[in-house]
Amino acid sequence: MLDPAGLSPHEARALFREGLATPTSGWCSGWTQANLIALPKDYAYDFLLFAQRNPKPCPVLDVTEPGETSASLFAGDLRTDLPAYWIYEDGERVAEVTDVRSRWRGDLVCFLIGCSFTFEAALMEAGVPVRHIEAGTNVPMYLTDRECRPAGRMSGPMVVSMRPVPAGLVPHAVRITARYPAVHGAPVHVGDPSALGVADLSRPDFGDPVEVRAGELPVFWACGVTPQAAVARARPPFAIGHAPGHMAVTDARDAAYLGAVQ
Repeated sequence: MLDPAGLSPHEARALFREGLATPTSGWCSGWTQANLIALPKDYAYDFLLFAQRNPKPCPVLDVTEPGETSASLFAGDLRTDLPAYWIYEDGERVAEVTDVRSRWRGDLVCFLIGCSFTFEAALMEAGVPVRHIEAGTNVPMYLTDRECRPAGRMSGPMVVSMRPVPAGLVPHAVRITARYPAVHGAPVHVGDPSALGVADLSRPDFGDPVEVRAGELPVFWACGVTPQAAVARARPPFAIGHAPGHMAVTDARDAAYLGAVQ
């Protein structure tokens, strides 16, 4: 039986290259996962500035040269080795595919953005439940009414991921995730989702809903799907992103992003 947590990045990427499409939360324990956004070179500076101005939802881990299909953190092929991709034309999502080689362009600059999956093992080791892993589903993600700071042609709302946490464990969840500032760090909000402009937790904009049980609080972290919300707003002629929750499994260790609390 397949043990996703015990796979190496190389082994996981081989499965994805063969066409396996699955959310990657809980895969390759100890190895960092990343969001992907690939934009034409003409938009790359605007996005890099957008990310610099919005480091909480858009922490940049790596950037390729135009047309490159691997990265210093990712020895695989960025066109085939993620489980699923979303393709955008003029800001509209037009396809979900498992291989983007036929749509690849030589002017695309790939950005690998930090992912909150990186600190989930640390949460579970501390006894903080991670409901979507327990349920075998994708993490729920929501568009918020919090606008990111714009940069050039890039602007858009912050996207958040949500994990229900028993009220007494919320301080532990905050403390643990704050030690990973390069992969979103501490939560941006705890409690009432309406404070973020989220009307209904049972209807996430991306991913799958999870149960918030009695005695638990919804805890929200900034999310690396924010770049795709910016693409929808900026409407570049072409872009490629990961399907939310279907991440790039990198060759970097989670421990490499364990830093001082900010």
